[in-house]
Amino acid sequence: MTLETSQDSKPFPKPIPFKQLIGPSFVILALGLGSGEVILWPYLSSNYGLGIAWGALLGITFQYFINMEIERYALVKGESVFVGIGKLWRWTPYWFILSTFIGFGLPGIIAASANVFSSLIGFEQFRWIAILFLILIGLILSCGKTVYGLMEKLTRSIILIGVPFIFLLTIIISSKTDWLNLFSGVIGQGDGYAFFPEGLALSTFLAAFAYSGAGGNLNLTQSIYVKEKGYGMGKYAQKLSGLFHKKNTREEIRLEGVTFQDSPESRLRFKQWWRAISLEHAFVFWFIGAISILLLILLAYTTTFGLSGNAQGISFVINEGAAIGSILTPVIGSLFLLVVSIMLFQTQLGVMDSTSRIMAENAAISYMNIRRERSVPLSKIYYAFLWGQIAFGIILFLVGLSEPKFLLILGACINAVAMFVHIGLVSILNYRSLPKFYQPKLFRRLLLGLIFIFFGFFSTVVLLDLIH
Repeated sequence: MTLETSQDSKPFPKPIPFKQLIGPSFVILALGLGSGEVILWPYLSSNYGLGIAWGALLGITFQYFINMEIERYALVKGESVFVGIGKLWRWTPYWFILSTFIGFGLPGIIAASANVFSSLIGFEQFRWIAILFLILIGLILSCGKTVYGLMEKLTRSIILIGVPFIFLLTIIISSKTDWLNLFSGVIGQGDGYAFFPEGLALSTFLAAFAYSGAGGNLNLTQSIYVKEKGYGMGKYAQKLSGLFHKKNTREEIRLEGVTFQDSPESRLRFKQWWRAISLEHAFVFWFIGAISILLLILLAYTTTFGLSGNAQGISFVINEGAAIGSILTPVIGSLFLLVVSIMLFQTQLGVMDSTSRIMAENAAISYMNIRRERSVPLSKIYYAFLWGQIAFGIILFLVGLSEPKFLLILGACINAVAMFVHIGLVSILNYRSLPKFYQPKLFRRLLLGLIFIFFGFFSTVVLLDLIH
């Protein structure tokens, strides 16, 4: 099969009830909870105060608009942006596979989860826990009937339990002064500095900014998730089955979407869909995500700011648990550490799923372009990449590369560069591939242009700083 536009034509589907829309935004929000929200931004607030809160809010706002343009393409075309980009530039599948594996193959999130869990049970060699966690992730993702359905249920449950728990802790522990400092930080006013504190490495700030949400190529999986959820023309797309669900080894795959007649009825339905998914993503991803980040950085500030050892690895999380235990009860402090560990574990699980989807779909696109075949074992390719990443992570742990903060920051800087690339590619894709009525308006084009320049500028500055 080639990636030329399909000649099949189907009616543009009617919007589904809002309650049924909710799902993909939970998945992509959960991808960021273990990197930016739980680790990097709280790390910054525990060491530099709340004056950096503006960066977290701006970062997740940027990602809202980035994600919506990714959703736009999948909504109209019923295919992932990888398919669309692959039609325009044949080299892109190799780029997405390489940049995804390099950016997310570094197992910083699961290392952080294992580190926190090990501190809870008093076991110092957390890399062995991390290895067990990686194997467990592989088994969980291999056993679902459909991978997306499993992911949605897990992420929704963990977010709906973890976020309210952290919210209650923050309300109980923080003072009025802390909240005032947070509001000042949202507009860039810190203790003795404005916007950027002295001594903060640009690479660390960029890492946190890139992970204000999902980050890197993970944002692009939003087009796969909304396709599998059945948004718009994604209603006609195929679903990715579990490894042990189907016996056949090859599947008849149509990665490209089907067309529709550009009629007044189709335009009306598109507008209804667009309003609904914009609201869904604004509420679940942006609002809940922003509240989560701000609460987590406030909790870290309230409990650990000024304590010694905060700058070492993710020691500030352990300090948080100890402080919460001393303020409330040791049981609550331990429960906090357990919740953090579970949220980090779930994030790594989501990252493994998303990155495996990215690499599998791009491998299939490349294979079918070269071999001109209609069938490909997509599920098997997915699991090959999944277990390949797990093996890579285990190897890194065995050779001693296990420090969570180092792995997270290095991976995040690589992913900031990947974001710079994919923002540009998706912007061009929507302009060149979508009918004019369905394209983004001028305001969104200008905004995406500014975001593209922002990531390009900061990525260049950080890379030059690392070189020198």
